[in-house]
Amino acid sequence: MPHVSSLFTFSRPRFLLTLTTLLGCLGAQGQAFTPVEIARWQQQAKQVTIVRDNWGVPHVTGKTDADAVFGLLYAQCEDDFARVEDNYIVNIGRLAEVEGEAAIYQDLRARLFLDSTQAISIYQKSPAWMKQLLNAFADGTNFYLYSHPTVKPRLLRRFQPWMPLMFSEGSIGGNISVVPLERLKNFYSQRKSTSWVRPDFERPDREPVGSNGFAIAPAKSASGHALLLINPHTSFYFRPEVQMTSATGLNAYGAVTWGQFFVYQGFNEHCGWMHTSSFADSMDEYLETVEPQKDGTLMYRYGGKLRPVQTAKMSIAYKQADGTIARKEFTTYRTHHGPVVGQQAENKWVTVRMMDTPLEALEQSYLRTKATDYASFQKVMQLNGNASNNTVFADSKGTIAYWHGNFMPRRDPQFDWSMPVDGSNPKTDWKGLHKVEEIVQVKNPASGWIQNCNSTPFTVSGPSSPKREQFPAYMAPDAENYRGVNAVRVLSRKTTFTLDTLIAAAKDPYLAGFEELIPALAKDFQFVLDSSNPPEGEILEAMKLLRGWDKRYSKTSVAQTLAIYWGERIQKLARTRVTPDMRLDNLSFTAFVIAKTTPTEKVTALQETLDELTKDFGTWKMPWGEVNRFQRLTGKIQETYDDKQPSLPVAFTSSAWGSLAAFGARTAPNTKKRYGYVGNSFIAVVEFGPRVKARSVLAGGNSNQPTSAHFTDQAGLYVEENFKDVLFYPEDIRQHAERTYSPGQ
Repeated sequence: MPHVSSLFTFSRPRFLLTLTTLLGCLGAQGQAFTPVEIARWQQQAKQVTIVRDNWGVPHVTGKTDADAVFGLLYAQCEDDFARVEDNYIVNIGRLAEVEGEAAIYQDLRARLFLDSTQAISIYQKSPAWMKQLLNAFADGTNFYLYSHPTVKPRLLRRFQPWMPLMFSEGSIGGNISVVPLERLKNFYSQRKSTSWVRPDFERPDREPVGSNGFAIAPAKSASGHALLLINPHTSFYFRPEVQMTSATGLNAYGAVTWGQFFVYQGFNEHCGWMHTSSFADSMDEYLETVEPQKDGTLMYRYGGKLRPVQTAKMSIAYKQADGTIARKEFTTYRTHHGPVVGQQAENKWVTVRMMDTPLEALEQSYLRTKATDYASFQKVMQLNGNASNNTVFADSKGTIAYWHGNFMPRRDPQFDWSMPVDGSNPKTDWKGLHKVEEIVQVKNPASGWIQNCNSTPFTVSGPSSPKREQFPAYMAPDAENYRGVNAVRVLSRKTTFTLDTLIAAAKDPYLAGFEELIPALAKDFQFVLDSSNPPEGEILEAMKLLRGWDKRYSKTSVAQTLAIYWGERIQKLARTRVTPDMRLDNLSFTAFVIAKTTPTEKVTALQETLDELTKDFGTWKMPWGEVNRFQRLTGKIQETYDDKQPSLPVAFTSSAWGSLAAFGARTAPNTKKRYGYVGNSFIAVVEFGPRVKARSVLAGGNSNQPTSAHFTDQAGLYVEENFKDVLFYPEDIRQHAERTYSPGQ
């Protein structure tokens, strides 16, 4: 429903402004929007059409690209303003103002690498076309707030055009999440702990996130056209499904991160792009030798000389328990390598160097959505603006390709870049960036397929994969994982693919993570069985089920329930024996578990599994789908779960076990059953013929409003791993239109 103030026409005399109109000009929470702004937004809104199809997907069309961005942000805010706002609260470093003192160091980390003053300066120097898009981002969001005065932001009552430049999540800026918060806090809170801190993203008990991307060449496609699988694994509801088009050549469909103004993983009529999280080394830690001087200044050693440590004052606002705002003051430090983020010894401070070109990153993220083929996509990649992603690509000319990373510093190979290097040695400085042509990649491999599942690029196309010895070690330190193992198995066994068989490949149920674990358990069980105190009773029946299990997921499988509960339990035990110096990947950790737990411990863990299931459910014979559930109740960023409320059974499981269709689930404080929260989110398959054909499914639905018909309308498809037809062309969209409107209506 339009706000009543939108009925006001600015040709009226100023003294005829009604009280309602004046209140409308204030927007959400009393933020003043000027009549000039409102008039401009209303005029731009007339150049935008939003068509909501029968799945609630917004198809946004604008006269210009800026119009499309304006409409896209308005539509995103309609579906979930809370997530749009939350992403910017986090990325501009103001989380403590709503979350309290505990978030101070997260804000400090964000501002150490880029603050609003720098972002404003970059915005002001941006090319005209980018400024237009950034302005449209702010205008579309602010027009939503003006049009919806009952919406109550947690903090941001006006969005600014420089904000997207601070959206640092790897593809837009440096991936600051790799900097451990605990180490940062120790340093800047004067605790100065020198112990090594494992980054959270490396924790072995952390639910894997990432993505799967498959590309099929025309030679292995039944239609003779290239195929692409787009399968991000993220926290649920992290990205909605959208289409944005303009009269100036934009026509992109796919998943967009809340608050960003471009399709992140998707396709246009010519080509498609799928990003998978990469472990390509795009950042480095330096150990700086800091030498305090008698006058109190701090110097650091570089090339036999001393340089001054750069210092700056920073003030972080935070909400106190009584709701008032206080501030915590910091003196921050940096060298020419980057900001100081920790301390390893008394005079060894840790700095981090990472990508710091947010404008180029944002340009690349947007321009790739308008690429028309491999050559134009590769040209956009020359901006070197993607720090944390691999790219799987396919186009209508029949080209399939893969790039491992993108932003890749050139380094001296004599150093071990997986560890902090000596900042005083000039040889450890970056030597510029590698050209796109120099990074690990494949184009039209003889195998006819490409896969990446956040794993090594040296199995990306089977025997046609790049050779490890041809590249510096820092380019691709990524290990293999069980999804990668399964993807190679699935893609190499099939000679011809269609959209249907590509979907089948993407949901192949084999759990390679149990290939060695279950036989190891069976062997040790037999050893214990032959001992003087053999197990008896129900555990014998359980072991028989596990021995006979085909290691494929199923909603009805009791063996799968036993395997996963036991696997988690024995891994938890083994994890207590992992020392900080060990760097165990998905596969090597399995070998560690087998070797470092005794036969008795493995069998005891199985008995404890039976006891746990019986205690929680009355029987250990629980089919997997009965304990592994999909439920969406509130639409809040932190969802709540309830065993007494309706939920749906899910067969697929954590990607840690090799499940290509990932479904990370856990119990809530008040539940016995597990509920999914991360994994398969937006999934699509695309065929690039003369006319694009595509199918997709989204976890839950496109709206995060519980009252919307599109809150859970895709949940039934999702849990059964079925797909809907993508409505890409105008005539198809019109045929399935549920609502057609312009922003503000």
